[in-house]
Amino acid sequence: MAVSGERPIVIKKVKKVSGHGHHGGAWKVAYADFVTAMMAFFLLMWLLNVTSPEQKQGIADYFAPASVSPTNSGSGGILGGTTLGDDGAKSAGKMSVVQQLAPEAPETNQDGQSSSQASLASASEESLRDALAKKEQDSFASAAQSLRQSLQEMPELAELSKQILIDQTPEGLRIQLVDQDGRSMFKENSREPNDRAKILLRAVAKVVNELPNRVTIAGHTSANARGQQSQTDWALSANRADASRQILQAAGVDGDRIYQVSGKANSDPLYADDPTLAGNRRISIVLLREKPVLPDNL
Repeated sequence: MAVSGERPIVIKKVKKVSGHGHHGGAWKVAYADFVTAMMAFFLLMWLLNVTSPEQKQGIADYFAPASVSPTNSGSGGILGGTTLGDDGAKSAGKMSVVQQLAPEAPETNQDGQSSSQASLASASEESLRDALAKKEQDSFASAAQSLRQSLQEMPELAELSKQILIDQTPEGLRIQLVDQDGRSMFKENSREPNDRAKILLRAVAKVVNELPNRVTIAGHTSANARGQQSQTDWALSANRADASRQILQAAGVDGDRIYQVSGKANSDPLYADDPTLAGNRRISIVLLREKPVLPDNL
């Protein structure tokens, strides 16, 4: 019971109410998506109703990635195009796509290679052969320069430089040890080279060892005073070539690299105008040109 003169204490309770329909907006997003989907559905139904079968096929081709038309006739449009051109959807538009996707098979040879692949392989092989031939040519030139430099730097060989001829032939790099007037390399009618010729052969051996090419050695004689060939010249030239081979091998040339040793007598004179000249008596050493080895995939 309240005391006289005091104000009564009032307690107010507030009850919160939530979930009224006008609060929040998530339903609006869902509704908008629903309306958009319905519009798209009715638009699709309308298109299916108003388009012809050809236009439907054009629509299907448009949405197929591999069937997109590259022309400007309208066949790449949404309705497939109904123009009067040759590439419209009502004519050969679809057939053009099929022809582009299935080109004619290239002609093949007996090895199963197409003509383009065969041409490419042939061009690659030719280029590789040219490169290998150029490399061999440069190697021969370097070897010849090395031999000439050796002859100039060594006093004992300087006076003999005129007795060595170096050139390149279709067979390969040819090094010839040539007799000069008064400076023979072999004793008369003897197979054994003299000391001067042995020095030259050892110098040649150093150059031969720098390259991997096979080697041929040929002996030559000159005609007699009457310009005729002696019956013993064949054996003499062959024996001198074989004696030169032995000196080259003793100087380090691998015997497996010796491809041929022969005697030619005076059948191949260096000075054809005068077969009796001393310069026709010589030893020819040839570093053969080797056929380039190509990779198996060419």
